[in-house]
Amino acid sequence: MTQPVTVRKVETKTDYGVFFAFPWRIYGDDPNWVPILKSMRHELLSKTHNAAWEYMEGDYFIAWRGDEPVGTIAAYINHRHNDHWGVRVGWFGAFESIDDPEVAAALLKTAEDYVRAKGYPTLLGPQTFTTHEEVGLLIDGFEQPLMLMPYHRAYYQRLIEGLPGYAKSMDVKSYYYDWDMVDRDGLFDRLKKVVDWRMKKGNITIKMASKKTLKQDFELLKELYNQCWDANWGFVPLTDRERDAMINSLGVLVEPEMLHFAYVDGQPVGLVLAVGDINQVFKHAYPRPNEPELVTLAKVIWHWKVRNKMTRARVPMLGVLPEHRNKGIDLVLIYHLMTELRKTYVKAADSGWILETNQDMAGTLLSFGMREYRTYRIYEKTLGG
Repeated sequence: MTQPVTVRKVETKTDYGVFFAFPWRIYGDDPNWVPILKSMRHELLSKTHNAAWEYMEGDYFIAWRGDEPVGTIAAYINHRHNDHWGVRVGWFGAFESIDDPEVAAALLKTAEDYVRAKGYPTLLGPQTFTTHEEVGLLIDGFEQPLMLMPYHRAYYQRLIEGLPGYAKSMDVKSYYYDWDMVDRDGLFDRLKKVVDWRMKKGNITIKMASKKTLKQDFELLKELYNQCWDANWGFVPLTDRERDAMINSLGVLVEPEMLHFAYVDGQPVGLVLAVGDINQVFKHAYPRPNEPELVTLAKVIWHWKVRNKMTRARVPMLGVLPEHRNKGIDLVLIYHLMTELRKTYVKAADSGWILETNQDMAGTLLSFGMREYRTYRIYEKTLGG
C-alpha cells in the first residue's frame, strides 16, 4: 500500500541538506536543466545572506512519502511588497514535486495554511523570492534556460492548474534574437535610420560604459534602476544591500559594451544591460551537491576562459524613466546594444522577462525581428477562512 504524503518544516541541518539537494532528484536526468553553483544556491536560500529576508518572514517545507522526499516548497510573506503596493498577500516559491497530484496538493495546502494563519487572504507564486530573482512557472520554451531564469518540468503546470482555485495572475515573456534574425531583409539598416531620426528629434545621446568609469557606471545604474521599474507589476524597489549584491553578482559577467545609458538634454533617463549567459558554462561544469566547489570552479574557468563556451547573453534590464517613455528611447538603447554585442562573442540573446501587459515594450522588441519564445506564469489563489 502506498504510504501517505506528509509535509514537515525544515528545522535541522539534515532537513536543510535534503531541501537544498532536492532539485538534483527532479532534474538529474533532464538534459536541459542547468544547476547553479552550490554557493549561489546557499546564497539564495540563506536567511542570513539573502538580503530579501531582511523584510520577509517564512519557512521551508519538505513533502515526504515515508522516508523518501518527494517535494519542496517555501511559504513566506514579503512585507516590503505588501507595503509598496498596499496589498495583503503571501507567496510560495522553491516549488518542486515529483509527478504526483497528491504531493503537489499537500505542498500547496501547506503554503496556503501558512499564509492564512498569518492573516493574509491571497496566495501568489511561484516566486523565489522576489522579482529580482526567479519569477514564475515555466510553461513553454523548455530548452536550456538562461541565467537566473526558472526552469521546471512541463508537468508542473498540470499539477498546479489541476488544483481548485489556482488562476493565472500574470504571465511574463522572454524574447529571442540572433544576428540572422535582425539582419534579415535589411531590417537592421532600416532601423538605423529610425534611430538616428529619434536621437536627433529628441536630443538623445548614448553613453557606453568603460573600464575606466565602470564603478561610476554601476552607481548610475543603481540610481536609475528603482526609478525605471517602480511601477512594474509586482516590482519592489531594491534595498541598498540588494542592489550591491546584484551588482556584485552580475559585475563579473558584464563587459563595458554590455551597459549603455540614454541621456536627454544631458540628463540620464534610461539604461540597457546585458550579461553573458553563465548557464552555458555551468551546463558543462555541472555543479553537484557532493562535489567540492573548488573542483566545480576549476571546471567553470576551463569552460569559460579556455574553451569559450559562452556564446549568448541575457538582457535583464531595459528601462526608461516614466516621463520619457513613448519617445523611442528604448528603441535607441536596444539598437546601440546590438551594434556593440555583435562585435563580441555573443551570437544570440534573450530579452526577458516582459510583462504580458507591457505591449509597448513587446512591440519594440518585435520591431527588431525578435520572437516570443518562453512564458512564465504566476498563479493566484483566494484563500477561505
